[in-house]
Amino acid sequence: MFNAWFVANQNFKEASLLTYIEMPTKFVWKKDIREWHPRKKGSSIGRIFYVPPASGEIYYLRCLLNIVRGPTSYKDIRTVNSVEYLTFRDACYAHGLLDDDKEYIDAINEASYWSSAHSLRKLFVVLLTSSSIIRPENVWNQVWEHLSEDAQHYQKRVLKQQDLVLTAEEKKNFALIELENLLGQQNKSLKDYPPMPTPSTDNSRLFQNRLVFEELSYDSEQLKTDSEVLCAKLTEEQGLIYDTVIEDIENKKGGLFFVYGYGGTGKTFLWRALSAAVRCKGQIVLNVASSGIASLLLPGGRIAHSRFAIPIAINEDSTCNIKQGSDLAELLIKTSLIIWDEAPMMHKHCFEALDRTMRDLLRFVDPNSEMKTFGGKTVVLGGDFHQILPVVPKGTRQDIVFSAINSSYLWDSCKVLRLTKNLRLSSVPNGGNRQALQEFADWIANIGDGKLGGRNNGFADVEIPMHMLVSSGGDDIKAIVHSTFPMFASGNTDPEHLLGRAILAPTLDVVNAVNDYMTELHNAESRSYYSSDAVCKADGDNGIFGDVHTPEFLNSIRVSGLPNHTLTLKMGSPVMLMRNIDHSLGFCNGTRLIITKLADHVIEGEILTGPNKGTKVLIPRMSMAPSDPRLPFKF
Repeated sequence: MFNAWFVANQNFKEASLLTYIEMPTKFVWKKDIREWHPRKKGSSIGRIFYVPPASGEIYYLRCLLNIVRGPTSYKDIRTVNSVEYLTFRDACYAHGLLDDDKEYIDAINEASYWSSAHSLRKLFVVLLTSSSIIRPENVWNQVWEHLSEDAQHYQKRVLKQQDLVLTAEEKKNFALIELENLLGQQNKSLKDYPPMPTPSTDNSRLFQNRLVFEELSYDSEQLKTDSEVLCAKLTEEQGLIYDTVIEDIENKKGGLFFVYGYGGTGKTFLWRALSAAVRCKGQIVLNVASSGIASLLLPGGRIAHSRFAIPIAINEDSTCNIKQGSDLAELLIKTSLIIWDEAPMMHKHCFEALDRTMRDLLRFVDPNSEMKTFGGKTVVLGGDFHQILPVVPKGTRQDIVFSAINSSYLWDSCKVLRLTKNLRLSSVPNGGNRQALQEFADWIANIGDGKLGGRNNGFADVEIPMHMLVSSGGDDIKAIVHSTFPMFASGNTDPEHLLGRAILAPTLDVVNAVNDYMTELHNAESRSYYSSDAVCKADGDNGIFGDVHTPEFLNSIRVSGLPNHTLTLKMGSPVMLMRNIDHSLGFCNGTRLIITKLADHVIEGEILTGPNKGTKVLIPRMSMAPSDPRLPFKF
C-alpha cells in the first residue's frame, strides 16, 4: 500500500497534493489489484500506526509522512528544499520537526563543574537510551572533553607512566570505549545510535560475549563460602526446596517449579542460597523479577522484560526479541537455572513467550527441546497469589484471573513447593511488640485467605481493628504524616529514619496533598522545574490537536506515571524514581534517592537503598509520554 502511494503520485496529479495520511480522503485502496484509485463518492479518515520515538528511523519516517506531499520515492521523502539528506532523522531536523539538543549540552556542561567524568558518561548513556537527544553525534562533539577528562589520569595509573600525554583522538577513543562498556550493560551499543562514532580498539573484551563474561566473572571461592553459610541456615522447608532444585539441575531434568509463600517466609534467602550454590560451580544463574525494586533484592538481578527482551505489548502468540546466534541467545543456552521472583504479577503471555523462544533457541543443542518446558532448562518461579495479580486495563475479575501464570498451559507441568513459616517474626525479640506483629501478620494472612468478612466472592466487608487506625482530628493529611514521620515534622530529615516508612495513597490527588504538606515542613533551598508539553509530532492529527490543545491545557493534565507540570524539589528531600534508567546502578522505577544538588538542567541524587547505597547519580530532564488510553492523542 505504501509503495503503491509512490506510483499514484506519478499517475494522478491530485494524489501528488496529498500527504500519505490524507490519501483515503480522495483515493480508495483496491486490495485485489493493489492500487490506489480516485474515490468516486464519500470520504474516509486515514490513520497510520503509532510508532514510539525510540524506534529510530521508522519514527522519523512517520513524522515526515504527515507533512511530505507527492513523493515518488524514499529519496523524495528525505529531500528538503532540493537537498537530499542521508537519513529521515536529518530530514526531520531540516523541517524543524525535532527539538534542539542544546538543553542537554548545557546539562552536561553544568554537571562537569562538580561531577566526575564517569558520572558524566553515565549521564550521556541515560540520554542515549531514553531517546532524549535527537542528534547524539552533535552533543558528543560538544561535550567529549568532559566525558574523557579522566582518560590521561587513568592511563597513567594503568601503564605506570607519569609523563604520558594522550592526544585528543586517544582521549576520544577512551571515552567511546567506556560508553560502549556502559551501553553493553544494557544490551545496547554505539552502533545503535548512528552516526555516533564507535571506538577503534584491539581490546578483545569489547567484542566477546559480554553477557556470558559478566555471568561467569563471580568469585567462585567467595561464593562457595557464602553457599556453605547460607545452606547451614536453611529451614526444613527451605532445605527441601533447595535439594529438589539442585537435584533437578544436576540431572538436567529441566523441571518447572513454583515456590509459593507470602512475604517474610524466606523466598529471597532461598534465591541467594540457590544462586551461590550453582554459581560457585562455574554455572550460570539468571535472576529476574517482575519489577525493578524486586530485582535489586536478587544477586545479579534484572527486570524480566529487560533480561529476556519480552515485548511490552504482548499477546498469546508473542515471542521474545532474541535472534539465533546473538549474545543473549548464547547466554540462555549456557544457563543452568532461571529464578523468576514475583511471578504472579506478570501476565502469563510473558512466560509463554519465553517458553516458545527457549524451545526454539535450544533445538540446535537438544533436538527434543521443543517438547520440554523452557527448552529443558530448570526454571524456578516464586511469589504470592495474595499480592497484586497482573494488571488488565478495564478487565473483569475473570480477565485478571485468566491472565495469571496458573491459568497458563505451563502450569500443568509446574510443581508447587510451599513456604509457610514467617521468618521475619522469628528475628523480632520476644515481648509485646512481637505479639502485636504476630497478630497483624495473622490478620493480613486471614484477609488474603478470605477468612474475614463472611462469605467471600471477591468482595467482602472487613472491619479494621480500632488500634490499627489513626485518629485524624479533622485534618487527615496532618494526622497520617505526623503518625508516620514524627521526626520529620520536627525538622529531622535523617535518611535512615525515612527509609523504613512510607505513606500509601489511593489517588494522585492524595499523593499531591501529602507531598505538598511534607515539602512545606522541610525548610531547605528549593527549585521548581517545569515540563515542556506538546502534542507528539509523529501523531497524524497533531496539526488539529496542536491548535485545539494549548500548552496550558497539556500542562494541566495529571496522569499516572508522569510527574506534574511543576515539580518543586528541595535539598535533602527524599524522592522516588518513576522510570527504569540504569539497572546496573540499581537506578530503576521505585528507587529512593535524596536530593544532593539542584542545578538548572540536571539534578544530583544519592541512592538510599540497595547494593549501590550512597552512589550519587545525575538525572536530566527526559522525554516521557503517558500511555493513558483515555487520552485521544499522544503527547
